[in-house]
Amino acid sequence: MSAVSTLTLSGSIPALVTPFVRGSSLDRTTLARLAVRAVERGSSGVVVCGSTGEAPALRAEEHTEAVRIVVQALRRRVPVIAGVGAPSTEAAVALAVIAERSGAAALLVSAPPYVRPPQEGLCAHVRAIAAASGLPIVLYDVPSRAGVAFADETIGRLRNEGVIHALKDATADLARPARLRRLCGDDFIQLSGDDATSLAYRAAGGNGCISVTANLVPALCATVHGRWDAGDVEQALGVAERLARLHDLLFVESNPIPVKAALGLLGLCDPTPRLPLIPAKKETMDRLAQILPQLIAEDELASPKACHAA
Repeated sequence: MSAVSTLTLSGSIPALVTPFVRGSSLDRTTLARLAVRAVERGSSGVVVCGSTGEAPALRAEEHTEAVRIVVQALRRRVPVIAGVGAPSTEAAVALAVIAERSGAAALLVSAPPYVRPPQEGLCAHVRAIAAASGLPIVLYDVPSRAGVAFADETIGRLRNEGVIHALKDATADLARPARLRRLCGDDFIQLSGDDATSLAYRAAGGNGCISVTANLVPALCATVHGRWDAGDVEQALGVAERLARLHDLLFVESNPIPVKAALGLLGLCDPTPRLPLIPAKKETMDRLAQILPQLIAEDELASPKACHAA
């Protein structure tokens, strides 16, 4: 049985930040600690070297090392999905091959940024990555960053060819899951890439969320999806409503500026991103400082360890 047919992705999957030492070198110890914290608090997988992980600012050797660090820290407890985003197909293929050798369970493949290829070019790009690697591909549709979107028909074609296994949809189009089920089948995994609408996405037929917020409160994010899966809609809605202000606040500046600032306030990592990103504004920091303490306390109580101890 192939890896594609056995990989399951659902629930809350944090898109991990990449911590640096004052915006300079990769902070290996902290990256491993953040990955373990997320999984110990209920995350069903992690993404490393994605948009939130500042992948475009990473050197190739850092990208490789970041994937290895997370894979080794998690010891196959959950799938590690490696971001594969590059402005050329050749560079993306190289990242995919290295991610596979480093132990990743799947690839998160976006459209090449800036160049805006046509739909046939997007298909050729994804096919080339699939041909170079045996790992399942999670297609990442994020037109706000890539400058081009994958059409529904393109996604359907790639799915029916067996090239892609799942989708991370960052378009916030809540009518899309139903359309893609018709094109791709009921077993096609659809993951939201937008925290603010992730529960509505589940209601529309999605399977989970690749989340920015889960860097901070992984147990609460996992609870939203766990309660939804258990049929406890009221509790899922209640937790989602308490997280709404945080979801919004994490995007008042370019991601991952606010989430790194929040992790810094919590003492979990250095808040400094790499240029051209800059540290968060004081107003953002002040707003984060107001809402984080209560949510962090709730996250501690919601974590599986706390529940088990109780």
